[in-house]
Formats: sequence, structure tokens, C-alpha cells
Amino acid sequence: MALKLGVYLNSQHPAGDDPGRRFAEMVEQVRLIRSLRFDSIWAGEHHITPGFHFFPQLPLLHRLAAEAEGLWIGTNVTLLPLHNPVELAEDGAFLDVITGGKFLLGVGLGYRPEEFQIFGVPLAERVSRFTEAVEIIRRLWSEDRVTHSGRHWQFSDATIAPRPLQTPRPPPIIIGAQVPAALARAAKIGDGLLVVPLPTLDQLDSQLSAFKSARSATKQPPAEHFCRLLEVGCAADDETAMRRTAPFLLEKYRSYASWGLEGLTLDPNAAPDQQFRALASKRFAVGAPATVIEMLVAQHRCGINHLSMRVSWPGMGQDEILASIELIGRKVLPEVRQRTAAAGP
Repeated sequence: MALKLGVYLNSQHPAGDDPGRRFAEMVEQVRLIRSLRFDSIWAGEHHITPGFHFFPQLPLLHRLAAEAEGLWIGTNVTLLPLHNPVELAEDGAFLDVITGGKFLLGVGLGYRPEEFQIFGVPLAERVSRFTEAVEIIRRLWSEDRVTHSGRHWQFSDATIAPRPLQTPRPPPIIIGAQVPAALARAAKIGDGLLVVPLPTLDQLDSQLSAFKSARSATKQPPAEHFCRLLEVGCAADDETAMRRTAPFLLEKYRSYASWGLEGLTLDPNAAPDQQFRALASKRFAVGAPATVIEMLVAQHRCGINHLSMRVSWPGMGQDEILASIELIGRKVLPEVRQRTAAAGP
């Protein structure tokens, strides 16, 4: 089956940017994505991000669904422990209705103490809240009169309406994970795996193998959804792509490092060019169309079947964003689809 190719929308912007203008630009991006026949759009979630403003994930996706007819819409990721699962089940079901049964719920634990503090959720409870919420959402999406008595939520005879359109099963719950314990948990309770941008190709292969082994050990059927957020910078040639992409990606990853994201290190003594090349090597798809094509096909070879490509980052201008989407849509998508379809599942 051909690799599905979607675009992760950058909804994080420098604090001084006009949010109305940035939202209008995002609508223009989604219209172009749809016209070029990408498969999906995705958005992320963070709160109280110093120096940036972050469009709220679910309201944003509900609005953009009107511009994205025919596309899958996914969350990458929803910070599940911060949410009431009943409300999230209702919001997700409605997204599935308005997309015609094309909603993908990607969820993660979260890692920033500031977010847990402001939501009044103990960081120490994030795993127990996460696993309990997955159970609640799945049951509310597929059962009538749900009664639940758990550690964090208790209710009787609950039914949500409308329910999701997807049949015979409700929308997949795809779980973000990268360390062994999280991969085992995702294999046990999820419908698939959502991989972050940090792993190199070798690490990606190892993570997918660990997930599949853990899944097999639970006696569950093989998972159908292996998705990944991937940084993609495409221009006419490799050097131009590097030059246009590096400043924005480095700034983004410096923010991640300051937030305490696990597995990320940047050499403070290296020059910016060296920092970026070390970060991007065997990890990001940055270059001319041919370079990007090879990296996307390599993701499929490892077992990924749906990519969420982040093609813009905070502060990037609209002209460059649209040009990148256009180049990927016209020069990269057809070749990747042809090659991965021929390669089989």
C-alpha cells in the first residue's frame, strides 16, 4: 500500500506575529494541500509556550475541516492526561462526523511540568490518567450506556451523541511513544504507533520492531497505523533547502531542549551549520526533491505507512511555506506514491 503523505500545520508562531494573519495563511495552506491531493492535515498541542503563541488544537481542526474536504485530519499529538476523556470523546466524534469518517486521534503523555501545573494535573499521574482515558474514549465511541469506575473518573450509564462515523470500528487511537516502557504500553492499549521526529532511521527501525514484538506478545492482531511526524524541507537543490530550513528548525529544537524534551542534545560549542547537519543526519528529509523522496521512501521501508510532514516552523514566511508545499506536492508525492505502492505493505 502506498505511503500516505500529510502535512503537519505549524500553529506555533512568534509572540509578535499577528494571529489573524497567521490563521488566514494557514487556511491558504490547507486549500493548497487539498488541491495537490495530499492525504491528511495534522496539528499539535502545547500551552503557555514562552515567546510563542500556539493556536488551540481542536478548535483549529474543527475550523480547518471546512477547508479540508476529503482529507484525513489527525492530532499529533493531543496531550491526553490534560483532558477530560468524555469531552475529548465528544469532540473527536464530532470531528469524525464533519470529516466524513476521517479522523485520527494521536495522543501522547506530555512532558512539560508547566502544562501539568496550570491544568492542575499531577505529573506523577500522567500514565494512569493516560491509560484510563484511552479506555474511556474507546468505550464511549463504541458502546451505549457506559459505566466506568476508575482512579480518576467515575460515571454511570453515559452515552455520547453523535458517535463517530467510522465503521466497523471507531477512529483509531494512535499512541506516541519512543522509550521501551511507552512502546510496550502503546502496543497493549493503542491501535497504532505515532513516532516523533527525533529517531534516526536505525532508531526508527528498532522502535517499530519493539512495538510489533510487544503487540504480538499481547495476542492482539497486528496494528494498522504506523504514523510519524517528520521534518521536511524541500527546495530546488540541497544547499538551498538547508539554508532555508536550518534557522527555523534550529530555533524550534532549541525550544524543545529548553522544555526538557528527552533524547535531544545540541552541541553548544558547534557552529549553527554544524549543529543543524548533526541534527538532520539520517533523521530529517531536507534537500532537493530527489533527496526528500529517498528519505520518505526509507520511512516506508522501515514500516511507516502514514507521514505527517512538518514543512514550516515558527517565523517562516508564507511565500516559502507555499512554495515548499507546491514543490513537494508536484515533484515528491507522485514519485513516493508510485515507489511505495510498488513495494507493497
